[in-house]
Amino acid sequence: MGFIRHGTTEWNLAGRMQGHMDTELAEIGIKQAERLASRLKLDEWDGLMSSDLIRAKQTAQTISEVTGTPFLGTDSRLRERHFGQLEGTTLEDRITLFGESWREQDLGLESDELLLQRWFSFFEELEANHPGKRILLVSHGGYIAPVLEHIMGKPITSHLNNTSLTVMVLSEGQVWNCHLLNCTAHLDDTNNPQ
Repeated sequence: MGFIRHGTTEWNLAGRMQGHMDTELAEIGIKQAERLASRLKLDEWDGLMSSDLIRAKQTAQTISEVTGTPFLGTDSRLRERHFGQLEGTTLEDRITLFGESWREQDLGLESDELLLQRWFSFFEELEANHPGKRILLVSHGGYIAPVLEHIMGKPITSHLNNTSLTVMVLSEGQVWNCHLLNCTAHLDDTNNPQ
């Protein structure tokens, strides 16, 4: 299974929290998706699914068009973490609105427990509908990181970059092995903004 973080949006560039807010890819995000798609032409994947948010869907559709990998549709269970009152804000906004301690406040942030419930529900259905298939999932950094941490049993120490590729393989013994983590070899520094 491959996990892909969507391409860069204008809100990413502005440092604005997106969450469930629906934002399109910036021009650089479109280029990132095209470069990742060119890289993925060398691999064989059975299908591709994405979050229903437009930034993930645009990334997935670009990959599908370039590689010929079937786009199997969108699923809201792959959406970004819901950030509650933080959605739409920059760091400066958060400090102005909620003070320096905004990270410690209850501002409606979706818990890891609820996020992982979405993942388990999605994964169970994916396995039932596409057993043994190699599927790419295009989602969001705030969703992919806790899912990976759960299935690998350890924290992700690096920020997941836009259009990064992580490849996880489930062994016969039902153990997840990480073959590739947060890889952006398809990008150079000019196309890899934080």
